[in-house]
Amino acid sequence: MHEVTGIGMTIRDKLTGIGTTTMGGITSNSMRMLERSVDYLWTKQAAHLDNIANAETPGYKVKTVTFEKRFAQQLKAAERHGHTRTKTRRAIENARWDVVEDEEVTRMDENGVNVLEQSLEAVRTAYQMQYTLQAINKDFTTLNTAITG
Repeated sequence: MHEVTGIGMTIRDKLTGIGTTTMGGITSNSMRMLERSVDYLWTKQAAHLDNIANAETPGYKVKTVTFEKRFAQQLKAAERHGHTRTKTRRAIENARWDVVEDEEVTRMDENGVNVLEQSLEAVRTAYQMQYTLQAINKDFTTLNTAITG
């Protein structure tokens, strides 16, 4: 779902309902990719926390968020059809992730949550988010320096 807001768009995540505002045509493809990465990592983190919260819910299926494989396919498709900046940007903007429920169960109550595994993945995702946000901050610092001198 897209909502128009100012010069950009708000993209709402289906799992979390949280929106991210993009900056229209101001940013480069690399910045767009970083934005999509933050959106993906946010959704992934929400899934890990949801899994942990439901560790004692009978029949609960572990949610897994995937992004990389589908995104790589979209970029390759853009490249096959004449790799241009516009086609790459379109592939980045149309990149979506999948939230799937794992069928593997590990307990008698058919709950598949391994709290230790989910906790470790949540920490890993938090570090990935931190590094991605640092990269965005660095890009904006460079842009600010270029503008202000």
